[in-house]
Amino acid sequence: MKTGKFLFASTIFIAFACLIYWLHITFFRVDVVFYSAIVDGILAALATSAIVWRCKTFALFGAFEKSQMLLIWLLTAYALAISVPTVLDRSLSFYILEKLQQRGGGIQESRFAVVFTQEYLEEHRLVDVRLTEQLQSGTIRIDHGCVLLTPKGERLASFSRFFRTHLLPKKRLLMGQYTDDLTNPFRASAPEVDYTCK
Repeated sequence: MKTGKFLFASTIFIAFACLIYWLHITFFRVDVVFYSAIVDGILAALATSAIVWRCKTFALFGAFEKSQMLLIWLLTAYALAISVPTVLDRSLSFYILEKLQQRGGGIQESRFAVVFTQEYLEEHRLVDVRLTEQLQSGTIRIDHGCVLLTPKGERLASFSRFFRTHLLPKKRLLMGQYTDDLTNPFRASAPEVDYTCK
C-alpha cells in the first residue's frame, strides 16, 4: 500500500519537475542551465511535499517518512538536473553525434580538430557560455579585459588539479592506447604565451 502511494507521489513529483522546468525555460530568463534546473527540481520537490503533507491520501505516512520522501525527491532533482539538461547543454559527446548527423552521418577522423576549433566553439558560443557560468558561480571576475580567478576560483582550481593528478585513471583508453595524458594535460603546453594579464 505504502509503496504504491509513494510511487504515485513520485509520479506527481516527476510531472511537476517537467512542467516547472518547461515553464522556466519557455517564459523566464535562465542564467546558468544547471542552476536553473536545480531550482526547478527543488520547487517540484517542495510542491509535491506540500501535497503529501496536506492530502489525506498520504495520511498513512508518518512525518519521518514524509521527510524521507522529500529528501529522495531533492536528490532525484539534483540527479535529473545533472543528467539531462546539463549533460545535453555541455556534452561534447552529444555534439559529436549531432554534428555527424548534420553532416550526413560521417566526418573524416582527421578533420575533427577543425570541427572542434572552427565549428564547435562558434556554434555553441562555448567561451561565452563557460565565462558566464564561472561569473555566476563567483569563481572569476573580469577586470579591464582580463579574466581573473577569485579566491573561490583558486580553491576550486587547486582541488581540481589535485583530483586530476592523483585520482583520475593513470591508464585511460584514448584512441586505442592506454595513457595518463589527462592526469596532467598541461605537460605539453607552450612554455611562453602572450595572452596573460600582467
